[in-house]
Amino acid sequence: MRDPIKIIGVIKMILVNIDHIPGRTIEKVVGVVKGSTVHSKHIGKDIMASLRTLVGGEIEEYTEMLEEARKVAVARMVKNAEELGADAILNIRFSSASVMQSAAEIMAYGTAVTLAD
Repeated sequence: MRDPIKIIGVIKMILVNIDHIPGRTIEKVVGVVKGSTVHSKHIGKDIMASLRTLVGGEIEEYTEMLEEARKVAVARMVKNAEELGADAILNIRFSSASVMQSAAEIMAYGTAVTLAD
């Protein structure tokens, strides 16, 4: 699989978390698109994260994991929209769920649309 972070750098898709794109006209609603991933940290980082919970503060290992997971989920959502011929994704939202201890699913979803020229 190609690195989703690099894919993000070449995307020609407009992504917004509002229901319109100022100055643009929506031609057609293509439909709901989504991307998801389940990520976990390796045992070493998991142990470090557990130790951090004893003293409090940010658990950087999990912050990193969730940021990486969001990027993968967005890249997959954009790929889904591109396959449908969309120009933009509106109302982007994220959800997360714990799948098992130390593993989380991140889902990105929104409404794919085509724009008038």
